[in-house]
Amino acid sequence: MSGTSSSSSRPQPTSAEELLEKVKRELERYEHPLFDFDARSASGGIEVTIRFTPAGVDVHTYYFLLQAREIEHPQFPWSFQRQLYDCLHDYVIEMFVRNPQRRDA
Repeated sequence: MSGTSSSSSRPQPTSAEELLEKVKRELERYEHPLFDFDARSASGGIEVTIRFTPAGVDVHTYYFLLQAREIEHPQFPWSFQRQLYDCLHDYVIEMFVRNPQRRDA
């Protein structure tokens, strides 16, 4: 047996600032003519915002929360892309003013 304890082999928790910076670095890899992306610390993790940018159209801002375990995962760049694309899809669908499924249409 070695003299090291099992607690020393556990990775140290990542600080909220480090998590935020990691998400912001990942967001810098994405650019879109219709959407702006940002991130900020939030209760429970890092909140990502997707904002529709064209002027003159009043559309809500879309938010989703990333938990620390998601950001710390080695596959984060790939899982983040999938989540971002899924959220963009949901956001665009939410922008419909009228569609057959809406009860008020």
